[in-house]
Amino acid sequence: MRLLRSTAGGIHPVMLLAIVAAFLYLLYQGLQPRLFDPNAEPRAVIARGDLATDETNSIDVFNSASPSVVYITSTTVQRNLFSLNVYEIPKGTGSGFIWDKQGRIVTNYHVISDANRIDVTLADHTTWKAVLVGAAPDRDIAVLQISAPADKLLPILMGESDDLQVGQKVFAIGNPFGLDQTLTTGVVSALGREITAVTGRTIHGVIQTDAAINPGNSGGPLLDSAGRLIGVNTAIYSPSGGSAGIGFAVPVREVNRVVPQVIRHGKTFRPGLGISLANQRLTRDLNLDGVLVLGVEPGSTADKAGLRGTKQVRGGLILGDVILAVNGKSIEDYNTLRDEIERYRVGESVTLTLLRNNGRIDVLVTLEAK
Repeated sequence: MRLLRSTAGGIHPVMLLAIVAAFLYLLYQGLQPRLFDPNAEPRAVIARGDLATDETNSIDVFNSASPSVVYITSTTVQRNLFSLNVYEIPKGTGSGFIWDKQGRIVTNYHVISDANRIDVTLADHTTWKAVLVGAAPDRDIAVLQISAPADKLLPILMGESDDLQVGQKVFAIGNPFGLDQTLTTGVVSALGREITAVTGRTIHGVIQTDAAINPGNSGGPLLDSAGRLIGVNTAIYSPSGGSAGIGFAVPVREVNRVVPQVIRHGKTFRPGLGISLANQRLTRDLNLDGVLVLGVEPGSTADKAGLRGTKQVRGGLILGDVILAVNGKSIEDYNTLRDEIERYRVGESVTLTLLRNNGRIDVLVTLEAK
């Protein structure tokens, strides 16, 4: 085959361009890395060495505590108004932990409130129907009972919350968004916080942590670096609904006080004085600080301590005692009195500072169950 030639007898420009293009293509191909290599082998693995101390601790905490953590699902019953058929509607999920070998499970009250059916899934993925033993809604604590055999039940290790320090490492195990047996880590961010329970009552002494806590973590344990229970994860602060690094846990001191009462009686007994109080509007109208004692129950600890109630007589009222402080803490209204009294236990004594006959006196009163 003859090459195309120009009219002047040389190589045609089109043919010359084709030759140059082919040469450049072959040169380009030669410079490109080869896409496939039949001799390819796995990379050599570099020895890692020992785990860091904090990594080992995290693993140990998870391995020791996770068998005690459970996954809780609750459902409600709904009836179709037209067919009258009954349907079970998923209500929510949460976490909990094994309290004892008798099959008692501790969780948040808000996880199971208004549920018609509660199921508890253990770490071995067996699921057990649970019944409600009782609850302390004001503390957002509930106790469930399952019939699992004792050899499947590993009670969580109990710790203490009175000696916690800000910056101390903590761990949370739970089921965020239904992802069971999830470990998150963080520190104690603050102590002595206050949050509001589902009943509207204040829970005092709450632990704040930055360990990631999300929906589904509620009711799960907050642990120290020894794998001991130091709190029950209860709430998060989250504008978006996800973890914002601000979670709250009811301290184990409160849990260890409340749960035995619930197991014994199905409920808790709050400390009280055995008095009734006047409406705060009346107290303000009388230009009084504190709270006015309206009545004293006969035989109550307040009665035995000599507290005086308000009496109605012809022509007006004889005012009773006005409670100004509890153990030196100023009392402004019924809510602050209630919250301050509930810092103590039934049987403990508190000093009430009273306004009586235009003078101040201190009276020691033992708190009674109410």
